[in-house]
Amino acid sequence: MDSTETAFYEGDGACRLLFLPSHITYDFSTRFEADGITFEEPSDNMFAFNSPLGACPTCEGFGSIIGIDEKLVIPNTSLSLYDGCVVCWRGEKMGMWLKEFIRRAEPFHFPIFKPYFELTRKEKDWLWHGLPSEKNLDPHERVSIDEFFRMVKENQYKIQYRVMLSRFRGKTICPDCHGTRLKKEANYVKIGGKSITELVDMSVANLSTWFANLELTEHEKSVSKRLLAEITNRLQFLLDVGLGYLTLNRLSNSLSGGESQRINLTTSLGSSLVGSVYILDEPSIGLHSRDTDRLIKVLRELQELGNTVVVVEHDEEIMRAADYLIDIGPDAGRLGGKLVYAGPASEYSTTDPAEQKKLLEKYPDSYTIKYLTHSEEIERPTSHRAWNQFIYIKGARMNNLRGIDVKIPLNAFTVITGVSGSGKSSLIKGILYPAMRRRLDLVSDAPGEFTAMEGDLNAIKHVEFVDQNPIGKSTRSNPATYLKAYDAIRSLFANQPLAKQLGFTPQYFSFNAEGGRCEECKGAGYVTIEMQFMADLVLQCEACKGKRFKHDILDVHFGGKDVNDVLNMTVNEAIEFFSDEKNQHNDGDFDFCRVIVNRLRPLQEVGLGYIKLGQNSSTLSGGENQRVKLAYFIGKEDQEPTLFIFDEPTTGLHFHDIKRLLHAFNALIERGHSLVVIEHNLDVIKCADYIIDLGPEGGDKGGSLVVAGTPEEVAACPKSLTGKFLKKYI
Repeated sequence: MDSTETAFYEGDGACRLLFLPSHITYDFSTRFEADGITFEEPSDNMFAFNSPLGACPTCEGFGSIIGIDEKLVIPNTSLSLYDGCVVCWRGEKMGMWLKEFIRRAEPFHFPIFKPYFELTRKEKDWLWHGLPSEKNLDPHERVSIDEFFRMVKENQYKIQYRVMLSRFRGKTICPDCHGTRLKKEANYVKIGGKSITELVDMSVANLSTWFANLELTEHEKSVSKRLLAEITNRLQFLLDVGLGYLTLNRLSNSLSGGESQRINLTTSLGSSLVGSVYILDEPSIGLHSRDTDRLIKVLRELQELGNTVVVVEHDEEIMRAADYLIDIGPDAGRLGGKLVYAGPASEYSTTDPAEQKKLLEKYPDSYTIKYLTHSEEIERPTSHRAWNQFIYIKGARMNNLRGIDVKIPLNAFTVITGVSGSGKSSLIKGILYPAMRRRLDLVSDAPGEFTAMEGDLNAIKHVEFVDQNPIGKSTRSNPATYLKAYDAIRSLFANQPLAKQLGFTPQYFSFNAEGGRCEECKGAGYVTIEMQFMADLVLQCEACKGKRFKHDILDVHFGGKDVNDVLNMTVNEAIEFFSDEKNQHNDGDFDFCRVIVNRLRPLQEVGLGYIKLGQNSSTLSGGENQRVKLAYFIGKEDQEPTLFIFDEPTTGLHFHDIKRLLHAFNALIERGHSLVVIEHNLDVIKCADYIIDLGPEGGDKGGSLVVAGTPEEVAACPKSLTGKFLKKYI
């Protein structure tokens, strides 16, 4: 036995027995010699792409490599092979490859007139990797896209071939693991006829059904009972929070903030902890009204396990489902911070007019109670804007979109709706925005697949995607600098008698330029001490005591305030201060103050009167960043017709703030601009001029145009999940 084991080891899995004197031999192998497959002993790490034992050796577990990019070789997938979808096979010389492929493909009935996106996987393999009849041919005699680029690489010593190769290089799916990130041996192990890569490619909803119907032997059941219970429970939690459309191999950096938070919530549920305090910050972000009930059910399950659940939330349904409501206010910033209401749900959910009146009299400062009792509401417009200009997207096919045709009105308020994963972001962020940027000759990522974009495209001169990323290009950015109000503030201080006497120009009042700023902290007001293996320490600057400027700069006053005092004012305080004519004593002061007030006023209009002028942009929330950008565009003068795109602008907004936001939207449209908003909030949806509802579900059950029209038309559509919930608001 020892000799046999040694023979297998030395022979790398092969062993030969020789019988003497007959010289009869018997060959043994641990491999299946017919196909050369070697089976490894399965382990956990074999199925982990983060482990060297499981990662694909070609891409090292990343799923992609730098190679020939399909999107660059075939940028327009609506073209057929005959029409020249393969860009590198155009022209007189390279066109010979196309002619030869068409000639050789004729016996296989290759559909040369069919659009590329309609080709089957097998037909695409023939085009890229070669026809079945060419497998035994010398590589130089084959005709395919792969062989074409092999020829190009062989001729790299010629400049034109090097240029061609660089044109078509990009990040592309790994040819060995096909993006699964695992080595091929991991796919040899199958359960119920499926490998791990096939399972993680399924949506959570389909995977849950698959596990529910999985047939196992009694032995397999006994071995996997506990594991299967854990898997099915966790999948059910994902379904409960409205994430049934996600696949398990979805990259985490492609998830929205709301999706990430709900995944973390399911992790907590799966751990079955008790006696814990869970604090959630707006878990309803990105959640359709259909899924809010599911989320409430999950939160209730957490509480019933013996936990305390604290939720920071603006969603009306979640407020009404709470056991106890704490309302802080009445307003924001220095006008907030007070307890304006605290009480059980039974108190504010009453429908008795007399009880509601008592409640309002008892808590007059609570905006939340006013909206929950409907004494104050976001009013629905009595009519919708008529439109005759539009952008027409034909054959949108990105991700799960099913080749839909969509008209997007111009000079109107358009809302894109649908459950999570229905294709809203793919249509607007993936196709409309990059396609419009490219049309305007602006730098952009490649748009998703679509057949054509038509309509009144020349009516749009600019396109802006107003996202929740931090304002400005620098961490030193603040609302005053972003809205250009600080330029006028610097000029105002430079206009004061003492500043003129000392020769201080507007540059001296900048904390970003040398001259007047504190050079110890470079105008930041604080210094950062690197702590090597610990978190950096941020300390107030000892030289300027956090005031950013030199002492002689701070000696210059306007209305009794120095430049640092102004930066520490809230927007509301600054507008009041610069509007006061008592402070304006010098020639030019009035003009500078008027410019400052005009540039700050939009911040007040979008509900940001509480933020400080010099507040560091890194301390602003995503919703605040988005509204600062909105204020910038509202304050812009003489702007050409612009298409504004917003992605869930109500994130972090109270009913009272949403009302202000809608006023700001209307102000943009009245200036001749167009608005496209991705939104779930029904108070915003009911105010739209036009709604495009995608779905009906998410993932592979979504991507269709369910209904498009006015809020009344959407509410009347029986197939629309959005319409079902919108009825209550119409």
